[in-house]
Amino acid sequence: MPFDPSTLLILLLVGVAAGFLAGLLGVGGGILLVPAMVLLLEFDQHVAQGTSLAVIVPAALIGSWTHYRRGTIRPRDAVLVAVGGVIGAAIGSLSALSLDDELLQRLFALVLLAVAIRMLLPKRSVPPDSDVAEGEGEGTLFGRVPEQD
Repeated sequence: MPFDPSTLLILLLVGVAAGFLAGLLGVGGGILLVPAMVLLLEFDQHVAQGTSLAVIVPAALIGSWTHYRRGTIRPRDAVLVAVGGVIGAAIGSLSALSLDDELLQRLFALVLLAVAIRMLLPKRSVPPDSDVAEGEGEGTLFGRVPEQD
């Protein structure tokens, strides 16, 4: 794809929007970058996802550093999730590369839709016999997990 001025401007604006959303809400790559690159710039799904992953690194470092300075990161939990994330990203990337572009795009859209619907629904209540006291824990796509001290 040639880099004409309008393409450069779109890429820059998409990056600014994704960076803003990453800093504000902790999101941006998958939610904004991939659809913008596919729909506005006509990237194929594989290229959009690969590019998004590369863009996330510097944006995540800056956003993480800002939150760390304010004490809003649990370092131990972040390391554990990061280890799982590295393993999952390797497996997921290899899996994505084995899928047809159209199928991958539809799967991507379904995941976005499922997460959006789950976030719009009220939080699930915790059963009385659960190890998690009412009001504790953090919401996930599939329910609640107990907080770690």
